[in-house]
Amino acid sequence: MGQLNLKRVQKSYGTYEVLKSIELEVKNGEFVVFVGPSGCGKSTLLRMIAGLDETTAGDIVIDGKRVNDLPPVKRGIAMVFQSYALYPHMTVFENIAFPLRVEKLAEEKLKSKVEHAARILHLDQRLQQKPGMLSGGQRQRVAIGRAIVREPKIFLFDEPLSNLDAALRADMRIELAKLHRQLKATMIYVTHDQVEAMTMADRIVVLNAGEIAQTGAPLELYHKPANIFVAGFIGHPKMNFLPVTCTGASDAGVEVDYRGQTALVPVAPRSGMVGRTLTLGVRPEHIQMGAGDLTLTVNPSVIERLGAHTVAYAGIGGEGENYCAMLPGTAAIRTDDQVTTGIRAADCHLFDENGTAFERRVEMTDIDLALFDPAA
Repeated sequence: MGQLNLKRVQKSYGTYEVLKSIELEVKNGEFVVFVGPSGCGKSTLLRMIAGLDETTAGDIVIDGKRVNDLPPVKRGIAMVFQSYALYPHMTVFENIAFPLRVEKLAEEKLKSKVEHAARILHLDQRLQQKPGMLSGGQRQRVAIGRAIVREPKIFLFDEPLSNLDAALRADMRIELAKLHRQLKATMIYVTHDQVEAMTMADRIVVLNAGEIAQTGAPLELYHKPANIFVAGFIGHPKMNFLPVTCTGASDAGVEVDYRGQTALVPVAPRSGMVGRTLTLGVRPEHIQMGAGDLTLTVNPSVIERLGAHTVAYAGIGGEGENYCAMLPGTAAIRTDDQVTTGIRAADCHLFDENGTAFERRVEMTDIDLALFDPAA
């Protein structure tokens, strides 16, 4: 088993609150990813689960047992750090075997466990080599092997791929996803990279300023962010935000005005919204060339040609490069050309003055709903 419950967990340094009453349940076998900007508390929370940092208040419960006062070695967890932390003078075999030697495990059983972990990680041909002979990805796999042999209830990963180049990170994301399916173990993973979160997680926990901004399946956060922070954090390039005025509300949605153009956004209306300033959100990938329910004519100042896509950045409203469109790779546009872009109201998100999202009326098929919830 590997079930984790965080009950009103807090962490403070004097009067400074790093984490504020965190409530979270991680089910056995889940792959949960903590994401958020630097300083949001995600690594501190992981270290508290591991027992490396003390808890100021609240309870950390693993498989029904409160572990606040237990040392890391007795919590049934294994942690993989950003740095590989391998012993350079030891072989791959000895690095993986190290925690088992500390436990004084019998040699025959130790050898069996190390070889089993090495096969899972495709390191069985490297066991007699030393870390200096390995690539960065292979070294990280050795560090993961050292965690596997301990057979923990919960694996904890603290930005384990951040030291690798882009190609190796992509390869290791695939390897970790395969490893999770093979071991069927509970894994909690901290990263600042939303691509890692979106591609590996069963559930993502978005942290902001020491609080949970939203928890959900990757596609749920993408299609139905709870607030403007999550909307801007999940998705790359980030969501565009436009100031609009509410001009009407009905069962069909909320009517908004942007620079004299009106559009009916299909979200659940609220009372007393007419005349208020709201924020309209649209993702760059939902902007098209030509007309739409709303039309913006811009002069791109930066164009990135990525092959499959062309990303154009432009300034609007006299501000900097705050409007971004992800267009087809064949889009025939150039820097400083006048480009007309269209936005469909059905693709838009709407947020109130406090940044809380209006409920979107997204039409989802049965297949889409299964993608929202990996357990479905």
